[in-house]
Amino acid sequence: MWPYLDKAICSTIRSIAQPIFKEYIGKFHIEAIEFDKLSLGTMPPIIYGLKVYETNENELVMEPAFRWAGNPNIVLVLKLLSLRIMIQLVDLQVFAAPRVTLKPLVPTFPCFASIVVSLLEKPHVDFGIKILGGDIMSIPGLYRFVQENIKKQVASLYLWPQTLEIPVLDASVVAKKPVGILHVKVVRAMKLLKMDILGSSDPYVKLSLTEDRLPAKKTTVKMKKLNPEWNEKFKLLVKDPETQALELQLYDWDKVGRHDKLGMQLVPLKVLTPGLTKELVLDLVKNTNINDPQNKKRRGQIVVELAFVPFKSESSKLNGNEYGRSESGISRSSDSSESLGGAGLLSVLIQGAEDVEGQHHNNPFALLCFRGEEKKTKMVKKSRDPLWNEDFQFMLDEPPLQDKIYIEVMSKSRAIFRAKESLGYVEINLADVVHNGRINQKYHLIDSHNGRIHIELSWTKA
Repeated sequence: MWPYLDKAICSTIRSIAQPIFKEYIGKFHIEAIEFDKLSLGTMPPIIYGLKVYETNENELVMEPAFRWAGNPNIVLVLKLLSLRIMIQLVDLQVFAAPRVTLKPLVPTFPCFASIVVSLLEKPHVDFGIKILGGDIMSIPGLYRFVQENIKKQVASLYLWPQTLEIPVLDASVVAKKPVGILHVKVVRAMKLLKMDILGSSDPYVKLSLTEDRLPAKKTTVKMKKLNPEWNEKFKLLVKDPETQALELQLYDWDKVGRHDKLGMQLVPLKVLTPGLTKELVLDLVKNTNINDPQNKKRRGQIVVELAFVPFKSESSKLNGNEYGRSESGISRSSDSSESLGGAGLLSVLIQGAEDVEGQHHNNPFALLCFRGEEKKTKMVKKSRDPLWNEDFQFMLDEPPLQDKIYIEVMSKSRAIFRAKESLGYVEINLADVVHNGRINQKYHLIDSHNGRIHIELSWTKA
């Protein structure tokens, strides 16, 4: 690969250097600066060591140690007062120990969304510079001065915790996480179609967000009403307010058979101002095809109140260039005295378990219990180290400071006797999650010899 990398890197160097050179043209009697020769040579860098670290995060961390004693052919031409001065870089040697993190890991080739690079220590860079055939690095004191400045400049940019992040996959490929809550109040409907024999309807509303696989929420059924009033409130998780829309569908409830559709309407979330409540009176249509003549038929109206409340971001993201430099580490709220009260989202990601073993069978699944609500992961057959990677979310009006979450690993078989078996359980106090914002660790299962379960908990305040 080195001949191809050589050309690609040199092309990048040229494109970066040209605007820098232009800044000096006209200054100090400089007429032009250009590369006469630019090649990294025939000797590629050598990786002579590699450490790989296992973490609880969804990432791969590597620390390669590489050494490059190259034979580059880099000649810079400086035109100064009609003189042509040749500057040559010789005897280049680089020793560095970077940390390379591939994250997050995704089920799309190449299986990671970005590359994050940082240096664990200051790199060693050694080279010589020849001007008009003489090695100026032999000037007393100049060699050490140049060395120290190069180390200082590189360290200020990429020495840990500073990082260089290189996006690999588009953000749309990476699984999106909720960014806020859509508060919906279904107020009333007016002048609905008469669907029953007696000239009335039994309407109810189904509401959901586009690009969301969660089941739709429903209002109650208002029997024999053409102008029903609900005044019912709902909360929906929003992942992308720029592309998602609220879909409202009205149906006529029937005791037997299929429920008849009264009408529908879509509301793009980008029309909402974050944090402000907006009342909308919407004309109902049959479908989203604007050319369908049946959409001209009057089907009544629906009144809703909408408010999009984004979550409070705890960390800032870089904008702009393809490559971003940031400071890695634990992000903290700018105001430590900020109140913990208020609505938010509790996310429970059950990643997997290790060394779980039943007496009669090993077909593990995880059962989650929180405030009387039960949720289950899929079952993994014949495994002592199941991987689930399933996320469960709960929208709460107040932080769960006094709550616990119960998670039990169970095994299930088709046998008549002993069809279910407990492989261990854990109870987690959620107060720590609220105070820290996020906890990602492996818990030892109670009533299990060596079993552990990997859980990531996060609390995001609206």
